Amino acid sequence: MRARYAAFVVGDDRYLFRTWHPRTRPDDLTLPADRTWTSLDVLATTAGRPDDSDGAVEFAAHYVADGRPGVQHEESRFERRRGVWVYVDAQR
Repeated sequence: MRARYAAFVVGDDRYLFRTWHPRTRPDDLTLPADRTWTSLDVLATTAGRPDDSDGAVEFAAHYVADGRPGVQHEESRFERRRGVWVYVDAQR
């Protein structure tokens, strides 16, 4: 989760695409150009340990857009594919 957040911060859409489950990722990934990500709070985790095949992370990602603060709060689901954690989808 932290690596995906860092990719949003630096605008690394290629990393985000690679770490998105092929079943759920969009054909084209365009990051919002108007957001400056400022901090990440991990609020809770479920599973996601070395022996698990899936897990979830509840987080609040803070940003500024058009001079106004905002927060993206969601629970992201992840799945281990070929030994690598990939993002599946989110509940908001």
